[in-house]
Amino acid sequence: QVQLVESGGGLVQAGGSLRLSCAASRVIFGINTMGWYRQAPGKQRELVATITSGGSTNYADSVKARFTISRDNAKNTVYLQMNSLKPEDTAVYYCRLSGTSPSYYYWGQGTQVTVSS
Repeated sequence: QVQLVESGGGLVQAGGSLRLSCAASRVIFGINTMGWYRQAPGKQRELVATITSGGSTNYADSVKARFTISRDNAKNTVYLQMNSLKPEDTAVYYCRLSGTSPSYYYWGQGTQVTVSS
């Protein structure tokens, strides 16, 4: 079992920045992917960005060139640097860890990001 603990959410004005962190409770072995997803009120949860244990990244079109995902494998932590924030980025942001052999996934509890106009 792995616990994921997110931090770094909050209230920021449009154009501002926030950095989210997600720490796993133990070392993650094998090939895996860590990512950030978000869910706005009344909407489905959507992918924001992912990063593999090898460092390959993937971003939603809506956040490309504004958000940067990174990870520190020694600290079992993934980060999301969010710049040029927009009101439409307002959502609860969730961290996810997934892997294979055998297949598994875990979610964090979520952290609120609110961007005021």
